[in-house]
Amino acid sequence: MKTIKNFSFGILVFLFMFTSKTIGQQTQNAEFKPVFLTVTTLHRNTDPNVDFTDWKKTEQEYYDKVTAKNDLIIGSGYYMHYFTPDDSEILSVSVYNSWEDIEKANDVTTKLVMEAWPDEAARTAFFDKQNSYYATKHSDEIYASMNFNKPLKTDSKEPLIYYVKKNKSGTGGAGYREYFDNVTMKNSYVKGFHTMRHRYGSNSRDILEVSVFDNLADIEKSFEENTKLEDAYWTDKAKGDEFFKKYAKLFAGHGDAIYRNVPSLEK
Repeated sequence: MKTIKNFSFGILVFLFMFTSKTIGQQTQNAEFKPVFLTVTTLHRNTDPNVDFTDWKKTEQEYYDKVTAKNDLIIGSGYYMHYFTPDDSEILSVSVYNSWEDIEKANDVTTKLVMEAWPDEAARTAFFDKQNSYYATKHSDEIYASMNFNKPLKTDSKEPLIYYVKKNKSGTGGAGYREYFDNVTMKNSYVKGFHTMRHRYGSNSRDILEVSVFDNLADIEKSFEENTKLEDAYWTDKAKGDEFFKKYAKLFAGHGDAIYRNVPSLEK
């Protein structure tokens, strides 16, 4: 079971990044307790001989029999490449109440796998098929949620747009809460907004901001709406300039990526 166990942990299905419903349940007014997100960047197998037509059916079976029944996984999702540097990317995110629950959930997953596929031959055949959809390379990161969240409220059966900014923390700076409360929270185009910071991965300076939209066009509209909200709040130009001078020091650059979720695979 070692191979199955390790791979299953990797694809316990991101939002990434970003399981919006779970993170959004914590409001700014309640006592904040971070949740932990494991984010695995998988890559679709580009071998032309691999048949991808049953990918969703296979992952749906795994989700229904394993992920959905694992109570220690409080949120999960798949996020597919839309506009990213690598069109083979598939992000997988799982959310846990605590760091300890990550390992405990892995043990529960192993038990559920054995219950779902008690016949060894059938179990091996299923996971061989599931593994065939992905390249062998992947990367893993763990993030802790931050207390800047706009809950996502939707019953949409259509994929949503997830705009991910991976920021590098800067030196000093101030004003994030003020901007969040008076701009981000009031922007009607931003249906959900979540923040998380590095706990394990390649760069300890990583801070993620994830904005959720109904469609791609709303990203551009949200930028215009931000400008209107900024002008409405900082009516004094001198004070506005002073604020953004400090605010700009919070981050030292960022990268952007856009993904779409798979609604039926979201917990």
